[in-house]
Amino acid sequence: MGQHFFIHPLAIVEENALVGDGTRIWAGAHIMSGAQVGLDCNIGEHCFIERGVLIGNHVKIKNNVALYSGVLCEDDVFLGPSCVFTNVINPRAFIERKSEFQKTIVRKGASIGANATIICGCTIGQYAFVGAGAVVSHDVPDYALVYGCPASVRGFVCRCGGKLEFQNNFSACQICNAKYSIENGAVTAL
Repeated sequence: MGQHFFIHPLAIVEENALVGDGTRIWAGAHIMSGAQVGLDCNIGEHCFIERGVLIGNHVKIKNNVALYSGVLCEDDVFLGPSCVFTNVINPRAFIERKSEFQKTIVRKGASIGANATIICGCTIGQYAFVGAGAVVSHDVPDYALVYGCPASVRGFVCRCGGKLEFQNNFSACQICNAKYSIENGAVTAL
């Protein structure tokens, strides 16, 4: 982590928060001590990143996103406006539950749409796509397209984001021509 990044004058980056080179942090964002943000990330206005959150490289976090302790976003993740993550299943204001924080992982290249809610303890698979407004309460497979409340698998998408149509357990993306196979609901890039 280096010293060549942009922090808007109205953003708060606490001492001992690690921020990678090329990252841009916009007005009203707050990154707590102990959070780690990778290289070339974009942290939108009014985002909150709590201590213990790990953000990979080239991650785009749009405005009003809240990331709480226990969240790990791998490289190339997109977090849409106002999506939110939880870290405790049964919060109460009058009961301390920090020892119950659950880990939530967003794998490489995954996208989460605007206003989606990710319930703690879930893993969003690589290159998966969570639709706007979805409530994710279970793991999302690699390349899966999920939406709804609760979110469920509605199809699969290419690494580029194009929808995949499978015939005889095989698909070629209509946008980039990348090839995939599917077996027992698991998609593999070929």
